[in-house]
Amino acid sequence: MDFSLGDEEKAIRETARTFIRKEVMPLEQEVLRRERAHEPGLRLDELRELQGKARAFGFWGLATPEAYGGMDLPAVMQSLIWTEIGRSWVPFRFGGEADNILFFANEEQKAEFLLPTIEGERISCFAITEPGAGSDAANIRMTARRDGDDWILDGEKTFITNGNDADFAIVVAVSDSGQDVRNGGSTAFLVDRSMGWRSEFIPTMGEGGPASLVFDSVRVPARNVLGEVGQGFALGMQWIGKGRYIIPSHAVGTAERALRMAIEHANTRETFGRPLSSNQAIQWMIADSETELEAARWLILRAAWTVDQGLDARHASSMSKLYGARMVNDVVDRVLQIHGGMGYTRELPIERWYRQVRLLRIFEGTDEMQRLIISRDLLRGYTEIGGHLA
Repeated sequence: MDFSLGDEEKAIRETARTFIRKEVMPLEQEVLRRERAHEPGLRLDELRELQGKARAFGFWGLATPEAYGGMDLPAVMQSLIWTEIGRSWVPFRFGGEADNILFFANEEQKAEFLLPTIEGERISCFAITEPGAGSDAANIRMTARRDGDDWILDGEKTFITNGNDADFAIVVAVSDSGQDVRNGGSTAFLVDRSMGWRSEFIPTMGEGGPASLVFDSVRVPARNVLGEVGQGFALGMQWIGKGRYIIPSHAVGTAERALRMAIEHANTRETFGRPLSSNQAIQWMIADSETELEAARWLILRAAWTVDQGLDARHASSMSKLYGARMVNDVVDRVLQIHGGMGYTRELPIERWYRQVRLLRIFEGTDEMQRLIISRDLLRGYTEIGGHLA
């Protein structure tokens, strides 16, 4: 059994690592300064400039098909690159991406929504979560009723990432109250902001923040239905499932960087006349962090490998999301403890990470939902203990 990376994987990862180190990390202190002043850490124009530089490096559309100008990288390679991105707290991501379900658009919709999004000319957001329907996505209440050749959307979506900046939203609404939302009762719509919906900022414990989207009799032409009428919930689940190995991949990079900071601090900080690292309590925190970090890394890479094999990756991805999100929270907590009072200040990024990574246990599938999926798969016989090695 060979756990090593191939030469191409190593080369691409090293190129991504070089870009993050040379172009992104130098911005870190300015990002912290801005955020302490309650300003955006990275402006949209600065993000676009960085993405343009990355494109010159060859990084554009990690998951985007080559037919649309992307790299169409295997899942394992995407995971490795997202780990590199996670090493910095600068809110950067490579450009050339679009919501995976936008590829279900027809040719006219692709020209209007998909292609401009890939090129960075438009910003999208995905809206399924509602005040009464978070983890229980099938409990959505936003309605979409026919009115001639149009649909009228009424209701509210909440905790929508990019909702404050988006030019258009991919909205899942109840289109047939007589059918199960999960099976024919919901539809996805492409809704321009100019059609009348508004966004309201939601302050959170992290930097930036999601939005509530309010739809008050918003008229949407039938040509803006994404996919087929009644297919909305299925599309929504594909959107949510896409990130379940990407999110913890990013977390691995964050945990690695934080743990390195803790090791450096422990080796240089002296207490009671000797290095902090000589204390067994500190040694054990570092040992536990490294062990959990490595366990998460291989769970995540296994999930990505499962995707690349064309197998059903839901079980493996849920395990990687559950463990990876919990791991990074535990590692950052220990790193803050090792730094003592300085770790709690905003002079260092540790307290920022502490707030940021807490979200990973909630969004795109809470810990509890991952446990439900994992246990259900085993109890119903959908998968075997030990997976493909069973």
